[in-house]
Order: sequence, then C-alpha cells, then structure tokens
Amino acid sequence: MTPRIIFAGDSCIVVEYGNSIDMEINARVQALRAEIESRRFSGFIETIPTYRSLAVCFDPLAAPPNLDKLLLEMAEIAGNTSTIGEEKRKLLIVPACYEGDFAPDIEKVAANAGITVDEVKRRHSARDCYCYMLGFVPGYSYLGGMDESLETPRLKEPRERIPSGSVAIGGKQTGIYPIESPGGWNLIGKTPLRMFDPLRTPAIFLEAGMWVRFVPIDTSEFERLAETAALPDWKPDIREEIVRKEVA
Repeated sequence: MTPRIIFAGDSCIVVEYGNSIDMEINARVQALRAEIESRRFSGFIETIPTYRSLAVCFDPLAAPPNLDKLLLEMAEIAGNTSTIGEEKRKLLIVPACYEGDFAPDIEKVAANAGITVDEVKRRHSARDCYCYMLGFVPGYSYLGGMDESLETPRLKEPRERIPSGSVAIGGKQTGIYPIESPGGWNLIGKTPLRMFDPLRTPAIFLEAGMWVRFVPIDTSEFERLAETAALPDWKPDIREEIVRKEVA
C-alpha cells in the first residue's frame, strides 16, 4: 500500500492511505500516528487521524528549514511503518441503557432488521467496536465493527437536539453523542458517562484507535453511574489487552 503525501497549507502534511473505511487502512494510519508521535520532530504540534489519512500539524517557524526533506522523511516513515506483531489494545467499557426515552428509535432499528428490541440490545453489545476517528463535535466517536444486521439508514430529517451520551446507529456505524447537538443517527440508548467534559483532564478519554465495549444496564444502574461519573475523582474503565495484528 503506497501512501499519498501532500502539504495542506504551510503547517500541515497529510498522509493518505486508500479511499475507504477499512480496518487495514486505519491500522496503517494508527501505526503511523504512533511512530510520528514517538519521534516528535522539531516544531511538531499534533496528529489528527481520520478513517484513511493522518494530518501532521507543525509550527512552520520551528520546523526544519528544508520542508522538502521533511516530506521525504515522512514518506519513508509512512512506507515502512508495520502493523504486524503483538501490541496493546485499549478497550473502553461503556455502560449503556437501551430503555424508555433513551431509545426512541430502537423499535425502528428492530423492525428494519426483522428482530426484537431485546435482540437489538443483545447484538449491539455483543461485539467490541473500533473507534476509527473523532469528529463532528468534540469527542464524537465513529465506531465500526457493529453487527451488520443492525445497519439502519440515517433519519430523513435530523433532530435539532440530541441529549449528550446518546448511543446511536447511522448506516453501518454506531457512535456516542458527547454533547447535546443536532444529529441524524438513530437513537437506541444512552450512556451515563460524560464523553466530553471541558473541566476534566483529559476532556476526552476516548481516542481514535481505541475499542469500545457496550455493557447493557437498566435505568436504576444508569442513575447510580451518572452520579458516580460526575464525581471529581471518577476515572473511565479503560483496559489493555495484548493482541496480534497482521496487515498485508
């Protein structure tokens, strides 16, 4: 897989892999991200991953004077980055309540799949989902790997206000609305976790490249966890697993 590397203005280099939403492509993006962040060349600011590309932002006044050389070095890193071998996988546990007002579209999802509401809950929480990227609003997660039978078209008319913490399905993907915002995905539940909190450090604890495991809870457990998640010393349940990844 030969990456395409371009300048995006005078303070950003973009490395592109492929043109689709694909685990192998995104694995390359995340491997490149880890390698560049470990090297942190002069003037480096941050990396921004997407489904298929990585933006590398830098201060042009502090970066190496020969940007063409930097471009060549970036191309070499991108071309040689390997995703084969054992590595740690971060897994975020997300409790989710699939009941009542939290799930106004769950019956629609069930009807579209030809299954019961209880089966929607079971299938949605049965697989770990992969966070391809964050976007739209701070901390909004685009999660892949959901059970294919739950694929549901987005709403024809988006809602103007969706509660923070809402768990939703849009096409083949699922995600969590981190703040109250407009949106066109189907709402099937809600998590008591605060996915974005500007007063917390870090404000966003879910990152691209992490995995998410939804755990069904009832409304009483939702209320209890909501109180706990609001405490100053609350920490998310993030686990590390050793996995072997092989990308051709």
